[in-house]
Amino acid sequence: MREVIVKTIGLTKVYRRGKLEVPAVVDVNLQVHSGEIIGIVGPSGSGKTTLLNLIGGLDKPTRGKVFVEDVDITSLSEGELANYRLKKVGFVFQFYNLIPTLTALENVELPMALAGVPKTERRRRAMELLEMVGLESRADHKPDELSGGEQQRVAIARALANNPAIVLADEPTGDLDSKSAKSLVSLVRRLNKENGQTFMIATHDPIVMEGCTRIYSMRDGRVELAR
Repeated sequence: MREVIVKTIGLTKVYRRGKLEVPAVVDVNLQVHSGEIIGIVGPSGSGKTTLLNLIGGLDKPTRGKVFVEDVDITSLSEGELANYRLKKVGFVFQFYNLIPTLTALENVELPMALAGVPKTERRRRAMELLEMVGLESRADHKPDELSGGEQQRVAIARALANNPAIVLADEPTGDLDSKSAKSLVSLVRRLNKENGQTFMIATHDPIVMEGCTRIYSMRDGRVELAR
């Protein structure tokens, strides 16, 4: 039996706008096992991004619990949460979020620098990761010298830098053409198969859905198993 990496219990997030309460995530109970590729699908505004942000420690729930590798992240201090985000979670966003003044290699190195990894070690690991995503020849290129698909591959390499328990990806193919999207999904599946990397991916993209091992459907903040 594979270990449970992520577990949520009664996870709920309600935003308040004046006197109005807007539920974004409602009583979500789910488990993600090691080595899964989980797809979260649903219309815009259904709560997909909020759910990922709660699991990633970017937002705090109104109530409920999030356990990652048996640690209740909802009880962590701000400093502990920052360390959790740095070391336990990799983030991949729709628009890459690469730092434009840094090369591909330097972007991948950055999380390791923040984690205090020595320079020679982080440079070796960053080159290894760029090789893993097929971009070792582009290491010295800045983001505006890379295609969208290449930038997203750099973003995945960066997400893997500190050996995270889970990679959270929010619409990672949303800014890519179908050829680049298929290439990205192939990369995710290969990383999952070869390294046992666990992914949770919020998506509208049928190409991404085909690559998932399990899919949850989300509507009005509620989650149910779709496949």
